[in-house]
Amino acid sequence: MSTPKTLIAIPTYNERENLPRLLEVLMELPPSVHVLVVDDGSPDGTGDIAEEWGRRLEGRIHLMRRAGKLGLGSAYVAAFGWALERDYDLIFEMDADFSHDPKYIPAMIEASSEADLVIGSRYLTGVNVVNWPMQRLLLSWFANLYARFVTGLPVHDCTGGFKCFRRQALQAIDFTRIASGGYSFQVEMNYKVWKKGFKIKEVPIVFVDRFLGASKMSGSIIGEALFLVLRLRLGRH
Repeated sequence: MSTPKTLIAIPTYNERENLPRLLEVLMELPPSVHVLVVDDGSPDGTGDIAEEWGRRLEGRIHLMRRAGKLGLGSAYVAAFGWALERDYDLIFEMDADFSHDPKYIPAMIEASSEADLVIGSRYLTGVNVVNWPMQRLLLSWFANLYARFVTGLPVHDCTGGFKCFRRQALQAIDFTRIASGGYSFQVEMNYKVWKKGFKIKEVPIVFVDRFLGASKMSGSIIGEALFLVLRLRLGRH
């Protein structure tokens, strides 16, 4: 079976250590799989690296430059719009730091044949997270339990950022009503897809925390997610 026309959206900020290795691995996927790097003005030259790869592999690697750090949620919204305008069938979210292992992409593409949103799940078969401190792991685990309990989402990993959308699911979302950031953006997208009646499927992955570069996670991002869950449940978002 041929691979659908697929776009992998990768938001970046100071990922020059990781991006070349990741692009090299992604280019081993079938030619119908393309990459869009959404760079938020990285001062370390990440955008320039993506641009050079785009020149060498024209048609498969694309770059969207943005003026400064505008947030993960807005980066994905921009990427979704770009993908829909160019008739991609599947649109991935993926981090640049190898915490989302590209080896799971074929299984997620296969699962998309029977689901509108496929989530690479850290918690479907227990806790599959490597290199996180216990405090962060417990925070993530309980945040997911909280989100599931409050919203009713039939998803084990509500906050994960390794995902594959079918274009029909994204076309049904009003992105002008989404303004959330990191964790909360992931919860909100899952919730809106589910409430629209689309099918969600989880594929188990092992999440390995980054070895190179600095994490973008912060307490304020997690706090935003906790409040968003209540707003979603109350129908205010």
